[in-house]
Amino acid sequence: MPLTPDDVVTKQFQHVRFKEGFDPDEVDDFLDEIVVEWRKALAENEELKARIAELESGASAAPSAPVEAPVEEAAPAPAPAAPAGTPLPTVASAGLLELAQRLHDEHVAEGQARHDQLIAEAQAQAASIISEAETRGRDEIARLETKKAELDARIGELRQFERDYRSQLRGFIEGHLKDLDSSSTDSASVANITN
Repeated sequence: MPLTPDDVVTKQFQHVRFKEGFDPDEVDDFLDEIVVEWRKALAENEELKARIAELESGASAAPSAPVEAPVEEAAPAPAPAAPAGTPLPTVASAGLLELAQRLHDEHVAEGQARHDQLIAEAQAQAASIISEAETRGRDEIARLETKKAELDARIGELRQFERDYRSQLRGFIEGHLKDLDSSSTDSASVANITN
């Protein structure tokens, strides 16, 4: 029976009468089971590490050649009873590695495609924003130039009005001054006559 971590956690020892603690024989037996299972796990772990290293060195020697082993030829007759914890055959491990590599390549390609799509969308959006800003800028400049031309025309009209007004005012004032001069000479001559 394989030993699990739950077995260690839930293990209950019998209390011994007339002594403190647990039955030493029962504790020793349980510890022996732990040691046996632990040694099995360590040996299996070392064996799996060695197989992985072997598969990685074989995979790095020929990375472009996919591992396609014919299953009928490589599969031996079923073993009578394989003990639990026996590692997978090399062909199955290579198939798993190939599958993992293919999935990895698909995810990388998917990510790259998404990256390219996002970059293209961002560049298109930036070009659209720049084009719109340039159009708005040109429209605003044209509007301001039209407004400037209107204001320049209005300023010209006001200057002409000012010149005309000054001219009329000068004429009016000069006319009144002439009238004053003529009326003062007339009144001086009338005063001389009356005296």
